[in-house]
Amino acid sequence: MRVFIANFGQENYEWPVCLERGTVATMNAVDEQALWEQGKREEYILSRMQGKTAAGLTPTRPVAARWYNLMTIISETRGDVWIHRDGERLYWTISNAEPPEFVRKVEPVGRKREVVVCHKSCDAWSDRTRTGSHLLWRSLHAKARDFLSTEATLQELKEDNAQYALALINGDDLSPWHDRQLWRNKEEKAASNYSEVKSYSRRQMVAYRVAEERMAETALKTTQQANAQQTTQRTKNKEFRFASKIELEEHIVGLLELQENLCALTGLPLEMDEKDGDKEFFCSLDRIDSDGHYEVGNLQIVCRFANRWKSADDDDEFRRLIEHVRSY
Repeated sequence: MRVFIANFGQENYEWPVCLERGTVATMNAVDEQALWEQGKREEYILSRMQGKTAAGLTPTRPVAARWYNLMTIISETRGDVWIHRDGERLYWTISNAEPPEFVRKVEPVGRKREVVVCHKSCDAWSDRTRTGSHLLWRSLHAKARDFLSTEATLQELKEDNAQYALALINGDDLSPWHDRQLWRNKEEKAASNYSEVKSYSRRQMVAYRVAEERMAETALKTTQQANAQQTTQRTKNKEFRFASKIELEEHIVGLLELQENLCALTGLPLEMDEKDGDKEFFCSLDRIDSDGHYEVGNLQIVCRFANRWKSADDDDEFRRLIEHVRSY
């Protein structure tokens, strides 16, 4: 049994329908849905890469491939647990064997595209545990709040977090997790008004703003230092091809939205510059082509450790190796 955390459309517009009907959902533009239905994965990816997001960015291949997979996951889910946060309430359901239903509609928000929405039948959504207790966001352990909500379209929980989510839903004893030192430390920080900032909608918060400025400043300094080096071996110039640091910061915001706050290389959730956060998961600006410049189309946001591991290696080759690691 897999456990997913999910949202349903831009600004979560399809959630009221999902709640009423007892479904989970995702959507594609009409033309791209036709490619998905025909199983034309490569054509689908290329089509999405030729378009633009609401922020005016061109999707990368990994992002476009992820969008293709989302429709497959939703349409084929069966016996999986789905969790959704709605303000102060946490809802859950289990998908069933009924075939998906595809509905054509015009999006009520954003670009108001004509889309095909896939609704997959589930049990009625519930905001209570199996023992009848309310599932309230403010009542959750601080550590649990890290992974029981997402800005991404959907995210499958890792085994340990999935087991916690199932125990929570069942109303079971949660002390095996809460008694862990890491969990106790997290709760202590929360009690002292510390909270991590992972939401794009809250980007004006200090941690988010610091992260944007840090990445832009690092890019600017890197180009200046590289181009100022005087060595016996010729150093390739790294050009800063933005009008200003502020323009790059705005581009970074768009990339974070495009990537749904996930590392472009590993798919792991990115962390911002939170106080006492895990610095290895802090977001880091990476040049896709390490021999290229700091410019639109050659940048992605990754976890700091992934950027360090990749170094100047070829992007495709590094992704291949990451997939090998995942397979084991």
